[in-house]
Amino acid sequence: MTSWTILARAGTASGDDIILRQRGNVFEICYNGIELMSNLNHQSEDQLALRSMRRMNFEARRILIGGLGLGFTLRAVLDLAPPDAEVTVCELIPEIVEWNRGPLAHLAGHTLDDPRTRVLIGDVQAHLAAIDTAYDLILMDTDNGPESLVREANTGLYEDCGLGAVARSLGPKGVVAFWSATTSLRFERRLSAQPWFWLRDDIPLIPVQCRGARAARGCLSVASPARLCGRSVEQSRKPVLAQALAWQHTVAGKRRRRAAGPFNISGVVPDQSQRERPPARLAGVPACAV
Repeated sequence: MTSWTILARAGTASGDDIILRQRGNVFEICYNGIELMSNLNHQSEDQLALRSMRRMNFEARRILIGGLGLGFTLRAVLDLAPPDAEVTVCELIPEIVEWNRGPLAHLAGHTLDDPRTRVLIGDVQAHLAAIDTAYDLILMDTDNGPESLVREANTGLYEDCGLGAVARSLGPKGVVAFWSATTSLRFERRLSAQPWFWLRDDIPLIPVQCRGARAARGCLSVASPARLCGRSVEQSRKPVLAQALAWQHTVAGKRRRRAAGPFNISGVVPDQSQRERPPARLAGVPACAV
């Protein structure tokens, strides 16, 4: 097997070691010896952009992405955004930006050359705390979730102060989406304490072919000051939608719904995690209710 070639290396003031390496056509960024991201599979980045943009009817024009990575989230957003959109990317490590202009540029189609792209070197938390304008859409792809941080300093992003800064940076109908590899009930309680509506969108990732093996999954925590569509569905499935809407008005359908529980147009019965949470302060429910 071909060995890895280290293409570049970067460090941080806190002593973190970041490596860009290549083996054949595979590129990886490793953070303190752990693989952080690879171009082998960018389905999570694609889904983060697609599902979030779709909730905005693909009309979001002021968009913020927390974390550049290999550029796949930015690529997916640019492919879906209107021609007059402005997509701001906050990247903490300047070398990662340079790598995306150099050896990584071809992977996502030279995203930094797109005139709609604006790159800010710095912490996305500091950016949110400093701005006085509102974004239509904010995508947080800085970590593998609140329980799997790339660096400890990112903890604040998922605490009340960080969520408050995010909420203040959204327009009246803006949407924020946090990517996570796992579910965090603690983070969901904090989301419930904020004055917004939110839901969790569970996402199956790589299909598993082997019997008995577990499919890879991820989830988006999506929040907005405006009411969200309360179920996680593929809205592009219009025939299924038409059939489902007709079915739910039938007597038999109502009986089956009462017996089966919550109904959604994808034909899957969601659990409590997939329902929209109303803002705790507006609905009068305890902040810890999940």
